[in-house]
Amino acid sequence: MKKVSKINVKGDLKGAIIKAVDLIGGFNGFIQTGDVVLVKPNYNSTDPFPATTDIEFLKNVVEIIYRAGAKEVIIGESVECTLDTKKTLKKMGLFELEKMNPAPKILPFYDWTTKKIPNPKYIKKVSLSASLDRVDKIILLPCLKTHMCAEISASIKISFGFVKPMERIPIHLHDLSKKIAEINKLINPTLIIMDARKCFVTGGPYKGLTKSPDLILASDDRIAIDVEGIKIIQSFPGNNISKKDPWNITQIKTAAEFGLGARSEKEYKVING
Repeated sequence: MKKVSKINVKGDLKGAIIKAVDLIGGFNGFIQTGDVVLVKPNYNSTDPFPATTDIEFLKNVVEIIYRAGAKEVIIGESVECTLDTKKTLKKMGLFELEKMNPAPKILPFYDWTTKKIPNPKYIKKVSLSASLDRVDKIILLPCLKTHMCAEISASIKISFGFVKPMERIPIHLHDLSKKIAEINKLINPTLIIMDARKCFVTGGPYKGLTKSPDLILASDDRIAIDVEGIKIIQSFPGNNISKKDPWNITQIKTAAEFGLGARSEKEYKVING
């Protein structure tokens, strides 16, 4: 049975990250010695956390992955088409992480490969970062937030950042959430670690009413962890999605139909810590 861990940070960020992953098998259960690991944060803008990934959270994850035996950690990202990815990542402090020892490689996505989607329903093909084919493991680091176009932005939505920016524009025109879910057929994350110390419960993805659950979540099931993230948002009064069954939110429902993870709460276990 799949697992989702939910850990209260209580001021110890690194400890919470380690404990969250320990409860679902530990970093050494997901990373083997010598692995090249691609870490995907959320930097679609220069807005502060929780709109984008907190740099200390990212730094801690890199340190822990190297400690688990990774040969190389690559932090890869591509921002929206109105911004320059390298300049955005520099402004957000990512290139400062190259001073770490061992240091991650900061990789703005500029190299694309066109992929056909198997058994397409909403989108037939998409250009994705070529780096996906050059690494051993993929770790997603979603923030938790509502989204004005896609209802929710978490681990399913974060994979949209692997898509060539100019192709994201027509994808937004109709069936956005269904297409996001379908693109996830081409993404195979090894592990998801969600930083839910803060979250947007309205608006998003750039600004919104901010609440502070002070939680770190971890899973290898992107549907299960997103459902638990939705429940966190729904626990705060005045949220945008209070009247929606998490399983009926389009991203979740479509991803489940495609067999990308849990199809009900009976298929995973929540571990609180």
